[in-house]
Amino acid sequence: MTPLSKHFDPKILRKTVLDMAYAGSTVHIGCAFSIIELLAVLYRNHLRYPGNDPLAVDRDYFVLSKGHGVMAQYACLREMGWLKDEAFSAYFADGSDLKGLSDSRVSGLEVTSGSLGHGFSVGVGMAMGAKLRGTDQKTYALVGDGEINEGPIWEGALFASHHQLKNFMVIVDENGFQAMGSTEEVLKLGSIQAKFESFGFEALTLNGHDEAAIDGAITQLWASNSKSPKALIAQTVKGKGVPFMENNNIWHYTRLDSETYAQALAVVAGCVQ
Repeated sequence: MTPLSKHFDPKILRKTVLDMAYAGSTVHIGCAFSIIELLAVLYRNHLRYPGNDPLAVDRDYFVLSKGHGVMAQYACLREMGWLKDEAFSAYFADGSDLKGLSDSRVSGLEVTSGSLGHGFSVGVGMAMGAKLRGTDQKTYALVGDGEINEGPIWEGALFASHHQLKNFMVIVDENGFQAMGSTEEVLKLGSIQAKFESFGFEALTLNGHDEAAIDGAITQLWASNSKSPKALIAQTVKGKGVPFMENNNIWHYTRLDSETYAQALAVVAGCVQ
């Protein structure tokens, strides 16, 4: 467990995302909010960074394949002490190192992602490398449910299963939406758990905002004696935490103005002690 376990309060993480999005007049708030609890639990209880070093050779790997949710990860990197406050107030300003998609040039971000479907396979490769080296490193790859429309996801899943990458876990953010509509409207997915199981994964489905359930499921999957890769299907709410954003896909591409920022901040900041 990271020594910073007292941190990663989802309310504080959401406030950081709002502050960033408003400072930079940027989009993708809803898809950052849906993964807040997932990242909070991972960084608080599971990801291993010896010496609190994002580049530690024997660190675990976290790949944000749905790179457009990166503001949620930036908020966690702030809690880790890897990003300074000024980086957030200058988000998206000229010269800023922090962009709207995951960029591997930022310490703590393992991949450059945003071209959906690619990060998953990079994560599979990292897990394969750890297996070949004989280390105990774990690799997590977080994907969106709309993202798994992409063929490379399933090519990577076949590879992970064939090579028995028991050190690899995919986490699916099943928030029911993608850029242009609901997943039911764009391309029906059916049972995501059943799909990954048919590809040889050991899989569980849960409430992606229940931190205790997330923690327990990750622990359960890693404790399994199975040699299969793991899949955690997290059923989430896009825009979770701000009522007028919840399940409202307009917040995939809508920017905050002074009024909506104040309204959202009043809800989130009112919960922060």
